[in-house]
Amino acid sequence: MTGTNGKTSTTTFASQILARVRGPVVRATTLGYFISSSGDGDEKLEHTLDFDGFVAAMGEAHARGIRSAVLEVTSEALQHGFAKVWPFQIGVFTNLTHDHLDVHTTPEHYLASKAQLFMNLAPGGAAILNACDPACALLREIVPAGVEVFSYGVASRGDALEAFGVVDLFVREFRPGEAVVLERSPRMRDFPSPVDVRAPSSIFVENALAAALAAFASGISASDIAAALSEAEPPRGRFERVAEIPRVFVDYAHTPDALARTIAAGREIAPKSRVLVVFGAGGDRDTRKREPMGRAARAADVVFLTSDNPRTEDPAAIAADIARGLVDHPNVVIELDRARAIAMAIAEAKDDDVVLVCGKGHETEQIIGTKRLPFSDHEVVSRAAPERRKAQRT
Repeated sequence: MTGTNGKTSTTTFASQILARVRGPVVRATTLGYFISSSGDGDEKLEHTLDFDGFVAAMGEAHARGIRSAVLEVTSEALQHGFAKVWPFQIGVFTNLTHDHLDVHTTPEHYLASKAQLFMNLAPGGAAILNACDPACALLREIVPAGVEVFSYGVASRGDALEAFGVVDLFVREFRPGEAVVLERSPRMRDFPSPVDVRAPSSIFVENALAAALAAFASGISASDIAAALSEAEPPRGRFERVAEIPRVFVDYAHTPDALARTIAAGREIAPKSRVLVVFGAGGDRDTRKREPMGRAARAADVVFLTSDNPRTEDPAAIAADIARGLVDHPNVVIELDRARAIAMAIAEAKDDDVVLVCGKGHETEQIIGTKRLPFSDHEVVSRAAPERRKAQRT
C-alpha cells in the first residue's frame, strides 16, 4: 500500500479481511508491526520501524508460520529501491497530495518514488488504483504487462478519470450510519450491494474499497470480503471518536488534503451543527504545506491553531505560516499549548457540535526541541470532555 493519505487504514482493512479468511497475517504500518488474527484482534511485534526492524518482524512472522503480509510502504523507502529488493504481488495506491516535499523537492519526484511500487510488480500480480485521483492515470500507464489493473473510487474525491472506463467499485453517495451502495463493473458483479462498512466517513469507504479489491485480486471471494468488511474496524487515531458530548474525533490528518477531507467528514456527520478543528504542523518538515493547510481549514467554523511536533522550530512561527491561509476567517484562535487548545475547543463546542483534533492521531509523544515528551490527544480529550460537562453542571 502506498499513497499520501489512507495507507494505514487501507492496510488495516486488508489485513482484517485476509485474517478472517486465511488465518494470521503480519501487518506493517506507521503504528508498528502486528499479527492480525480473526476473532483475536492484533498482537503487536516489538521491533523498530527501520529496515532492520522490518526484516526482524517479517522473520518472526515467517518463523511462526505466517505466509501473508500487508505492508504500508513510504515514498522514502520506495525511492531507495525497496520494491526492487522486496517485490510485491499486489500494489495499492490511495492518493497523491501535498506532502514530503522537503524530502522529494517536487511533486513529480514524489510521484516517481511512489511509482516504483507499481513498476516492479511481479507478473501475474495486480495494481489497485484510485480512479478519482489524477496521479493514477499516469500510474496506469507504467504498470507492467501481465499485471491486472483494478480501480475504485468515491465521488467525494471527484469524478472518475476517463482512462479507467468502468470503475470496478464506485460509491456515488455516502450517508453516515447507512449501508454503502456500490456501483460495480461486470467482473465485480458478485460483490454484494449494499454492503455494511463500519465507516464513520467517506474517507474510510474509499480505503475499504481499496482493501476489498486487494483481497479480491488475491483470490478471496466477494461474499467473504463483504462479510469481513462488515466486522472490520478502522485503526486507532484515524477519525476515531473519543468523546460523545460534544462529538470529538482524533485524526492523523496532517496534509492539506487530509485536513480538508476530515473537515468534510465532520460535515457529513453533523450537517446542521458547527465543526471546530484543532491542528498545527510539524517543525523541521515541509514548510510549503503550511499555508495550504490553513486554506483547507477555512471550511471549519472555528479554528484553533496550536503546536504539533514543533521540533527545533518556533511554534509561533509555524502557526504564523499556517495563519496566512486563514486570512479573513472570522473565528481563529491561536493557542500554542496543545492540551490547552484542545480543552478550549471542547469547552467552546455545543453539545451537537463536532470537534476534530488533527495531526497526531495515534501518537503518544510530542517532539519539542530535541526531547520526546509524553503526550496523547486521546488522553487530553478524555480529560477535557468530562471537565466540560462538570463545568456546565456548576
